[in-house]
Amino acid sequence: MHPATTGQSPKRHGAGLSLYQVVGKLQTLLATCAWRGSLAIMGDWVMRLASMADVEPVAELRAVVLRTDLERVGRYDEQRVRQRLREGFKPAHTWVIDVGGLFAGCVSLRPAEDAHWLEHFYLAPHLQGSGIGTAVLRELLERCDRDGTRVRLNVLQGSPAQRLYERHGFTLETEEPVDVFMVREPALAVRDKRAASRFAEPHGQ
Repeated sequence: MHPATTGQSPKRHGAGLSLYQVVGKLQTLLATCAWRGSLAIMGDWVMRLASMADVEPVAELRAVVLRTDLERVGRYDEQRVRQRLREGFKPAHTWVIDVGGLFAGCVSLRPAEDAHWLEHFYLAPHLQGSGIGTAVLRELLERCDRDGTRVRLNVLQGSPAQRLYERHGFTLETEEPVDVFMVREPALAVRDKRAASRFAEPHGQ
């Protein structure tokens, strides 16, 4: 496995210990949904904080994963698809997914004024459908729920990824000719809001 940015190698944990429990033992974020340093391991994959050394593998994966959708909307440029990633790459808000010690994907969670933006969520094609992407997304959203953080993202029109996000509570916010913008309120906040609404209803209504 790649060493974590803390200089320590990530350790495997027993199957009875959930990823969420392991993450709880690590230092938590400072005003973000981000984990510091090494994350926990589930099965044979691990998430670690990215470094600048990861920018080229991430740029190449982006070009592969987005090609079909970008070609469909007439926006694919083999140089620009990589350069945009290089220009916006923020290791402090990006995690690399390693499988069997090899680079396999990435995801970013960028803090903004009223939400965090889920960005650059890419998984190697041969691992899509393996459940790794769903597990990564679930853990990120659980952490955001705990912190009461709204999450936003955008996908290309017609992207099958939109269905994945809908299953995890994202709803349509706005649409443009090329992009679909989605938002997800923290689950606890949604439940609290519904409870408050029920409490406010007069008896007999």
